[in-house]
Amino acid sequence: MTTVFRIVFAAVLAAVSGAWPVCAGADAAAAGWPASWWEALPDGRAGCRLCPRRCNLADGERGVCGVRINRGGKLMTLDYGNPVALHVDPIEKKPFFHVWPGAAAYSIGLPGCNMRCKFCQNWEISQSIPEEAPAPETVLPAAIPGRAMAAGCPFVVFTYTEPAIFFEYMRDTARAARAAGLRTGMHTCGYINPEPLQELLPLLDAVNVDLKGFTRDFYRKYGALAELDPVLNTLRQIHAAGVWLEITTLVIPGANDDPEDLRRMCRWIRDNLGADTPLHFTRFMPAFRLRNLPPTPVRRLELARRIALECGLRFVYIGNVPGHPAEHTYCPGCGRVVIRRVGYVVQETALRADGHCAACGRVIPGLWPPVAAPASYPRAPAAESTAAAPPPGA
Repeated sequence: MTTVFRIVFAAVLAAVSGAWPVCAGADAAAAGWPASWWEALPDGRAGCRLCPRRCNLADGERGVCGVRINRGGKLMTLDYGNPVALHVDPIEKKPFFHVWPGAAAYSIGLPGCNMRCKFCQNWEISQSIPEEAPAPETVLPAAIPGRAMAAGCPFVVFTYTEPAIFFEYMRDTARAARAAGLRTGMHTCGYINPEPLQELLPLLDAVNVDLKGFTRDFYRKYGALAELDPVLNTLRQIHAAGVWLEITTLVIPGANDDPEDLRRMCRWIRDNLGADTPLHFTRFMPAFRLRNLPPTPVRRLELARRIALECGLRFVYIGNVPGHPAEHTYCPGCGRVVIRRVGYVVQETALRADGHCAACGRVIPGLWPPVAAPASYPRAPAAESTAAAPPPGA
């Protein structure tokens, strides 16, 4: 980017999202950690190639994420080892509904995001730079597996903010977790370039991607000039890699709930990712820059689910409406409930150890625990953390 364009871009970001001008690049006190996926450019600039923003940064400038900075011609990340959220959550909160039902997930979030969504539910930490959301303590990747196992968690999940922008910390932590025999997962907006994603996917067991809408206009208006196509490419790449994939769409009244757009989205999921891909329609609650809108009417969520089922998707859920029947997993063969939930709590399962419906024998796709696991792996206890808990639905 030229200097003029960078200034204009920062101003546009501030106008459309209320974000601070991340490209202006206020200097940070932290020395930073060497970043991956960048290239040296003329005149001491550094080109970040982690996400589709492709920020070209002069010395002292930060990318749109607010976390990656050019220091003396080298790209550094400012949040390595500094999580602002460390919690024990039910894995259903991510949400993963076809992954080890009822298991505890050691959940990790670091500040910043490469989108500036007006409706962000975790805006206090995702829309902050590291200086604005200081970590309570330094926790390096090697320490995470021991903490997770001590808390009874078979999973380590990167969530709450945007894991792609703390790529180096996620990669190193996932390697440490895998080496310790733990499973790993990520909840992401999917705004990451194919090459770094390819490096990351062998280290992950499951990914949930926020498909925030299905029009270019929605992404540009509500995601600070983001684009839809890179997210679709991410979804295809995860599916092709054989990593377990679930999708979440926060249904926002009047913004992304047009029935025809939802129908096109569901057909795209069916045709590109398969009819067995779980889809979560979650209820919007007024937050951040969209406090003027009401919560999503439940009937609107039910319409979205009905459209998805009509398009042939087999596992479609309604989230943030505790007690709704669409929280359960139903066998597409016999129609019986195979996993019964209330909110994030699994009340009962009717799955055989091999992941088949106990009633009719139909395969229920997912990542199910080993045969001995239901008697041995712990259910999620009350959250323990070093920081304030993110809101439900994170």
